[in-house]
Amino acid sequence: MAPAPPSTVVLDRNGALLRAFTDQSGRWRLPVTLAEVDPNFIALLIAYEDKRFRHHIGVDPQAAGRALFQGVTSGRIVSGASTLTMQTVRLLTERRERTLLRKAEEAARAIQLERRLSKDEILRIYLNNAPYGGNIEGIRAASLAYFGREPARLTLAQSALLIALPQSPETRRPDRDAEAARIARERVLARLAERGIITARDAAEAEREPIPTRRRPVPRLAPHLARQLANAAPDRSVHNTTLDRDWQASLEALASQRVDLIGPKVSAAILVADIDNGAIRASVGAAKFLDENRAGFVDMVTAVRSPGSTLKPFIYGLAIEAGLIAPMTLLEDTPTTFAGYEPENFDTTFRGLVTATEALRQSLNVPAIALLDAIGAVRLAVRLQTAGARVDLPVGYEPSLAIGLGGFGTRLIDLAALYTALARDGRPVALRVTDDAMPRRPGRLLEERAAKAVSAILSGMLPPRNAPPGEIAYKTGTSYGNRDAWAIGYDAKHVVAVWVGRPDGTPIASLTGWTDAAPILFDAFARIGIERRSAPPLPVATADLPPPLRQFMPRRTVSGGGGSAPRPRNALSIAFPPADARVSLSRGDGSRAPLVARVLGLPVDVWLLDGRPQSVHPNRRSAQIDVPPGEHTLTVVAADGSSERVTFSVD
Repeated sequence: MAPAPPSTVVLDRNGALLRAFTDQSGRWRLPVTLAEVDPNFIALLIAYEDKRFRHHIGVDPQAAGRALFQGVTSGRIVSGASTLTMQTVRLLTERRERTLLRKAEEAARAIQLERRLSKDEILRIYLNNAPYGGNIEGIRAASLAYFGREPARLTLAQSALLIALPQSPETRRPDRDAEAARIARERVLARLAERGIITARDAAEAEREPIPTRRRPVPRLAPHLARQLANAAPDRSVHNTTLDRDWQASLEALASQRVDLIGPKVSAAILVADIDNGAIRASVGAAKFLDENRAGFVDMVTAVRSPGSTLKPFIYGLAIEAGLIAPMTLLEDTPTTFAGYEPENFDTTFRGLVTATEALRQSLNVPAIALLDAIGAVRLAVRLQTAGARVDLPVGYEPSLAIGLGGFGTRLIDLAALYTALARDGRPVALRVTDDAMPRRPGRLLEERAAKAVSAILSGMLPPRNAPPGEIAYKTGTSYGNRDAWAIGYDAKHVVAVWVGRPDGTPIASLTGWTDAAPILFDAFARIGIERRSAPPLPVATADLPPPLRQFMPRRTVSGGGGSAPRPRNALSIAFPPADARVSLSRGDGSRAPLVARVLGLPVDVWLLDGRPQSVHPNRRSAQIDVPPGEHTLTVVAADGSSERVTFSVD
């Protein structure tokens, strides 16, 4: 004699129901505790069904004596004497005979049950298994199905109906026979009033409340994520998540509204995560889960797609980290060929000389590829993978310059995690949807100064029409052929990632990240509430930069005729300090000596310690630099733009 297994439920961070699944027999049996049920309902249930429940041993001698006398004198069962414990026994054995022998057997088992379980445990079993009509079992499923609310707060009329239904669940079903349900509810109210449990006035007011005439759908929020959790752990009946039910519902509605405006067969995905701890607060896998024309069953949060230009901030970050550029360094946006690869801008025009800030904000392709050519496509791919992102390339292919414009596959959830690095001074956080998940700790993506510089640039991005400027840092992207539109942004607390497109990868002529994904991004932030970031630092003007940082000289020269020639470079390497070295600068008298840094090859024009220029005369191969204890990065830049860097620590 054991309770039937409950339905599988997926809950949000506060225990609110996101999604439920029927059990193997197709029944809705949603688990509930006494603390989750309105205490007034429990008091009314006991008062109506079994007023001596808290005191008897499983059977009520007074009620049993009365029922026995009436049964013997009439030859049939006239009044019931079933206690809640006996009714619980009946639910556990699923036997419905109404004979004296069956009643005696139930009484014996009820006494046994009382010896094994507490009164609250018996009540919990009853509330989880009582029948309420059709495939609805348990008060939680009934409350959601008939009233669209959790049983934690019930009106008097609702409580009376839920007390009446288990006695004859099929004949009193309000969705089948509202009049029979009304009569049964009024009978409960009248008896409670007769016993002085409620007033006649309360009963009269409750009788005026309409009877529900249809079943409401069980919540089906976060359907993709709920399905994944249920499939991953089929033996678990309760899945607790980090999601926020209100945010999830609001953003699912947002996605559905927007795709109707964009076009047919279009879907959208939205992910919201906490920057501090990686907890996913909302995960909208598709705009309309049940819409087959939009392939709503496909979870686009985890689908592998081309990221377009959303990776450009990390290219600029690596270039700043390497000492190649500063935010106000001039870059050339002119027709250029890189070993046969000829990138062009989205609008097929070129801007000439622009600052790195302008180039990133305008998402210009040639400057980004020139920087990627200097830092190396493999380096970018390795950094992304170290930070925990998925980098899907065809089998046998090595990362090439094309990855700078989205020439590989990744996922929306990966991009969201990467952008947490920009918000967290270069260190990403692994995203998770359950508190018991132990994701691998990702490696650093960018140095702190580089992450701060890129964040300052993205904070100045022009917002979509009618959106407030300067409140979030964000970047958009559009994949080749207008197949994917992206927008990823962050404020002081959350990162939000948006994808728009067709799940089957069909191109959409007018689709762009700016026109289609960015408005959803800003609307999503408006719905969850924006936590303002601190004002970004003002960049150093181009004229105030050291000469090698005023203009970036790419390794490939501009060629109007389509040809290109590599710029020759002499070797440049740092002889001291070696990479990852521990250096002691302490003197015998307790003072600290300067670090004497040396390079081989080209003389150095700019020496940078942790990104800050040092007062060293140009054209030197050695320099004395005051270095405090701790971990540091030394970057040297030669006159031709070549650079080297090492990380070391000082005791």
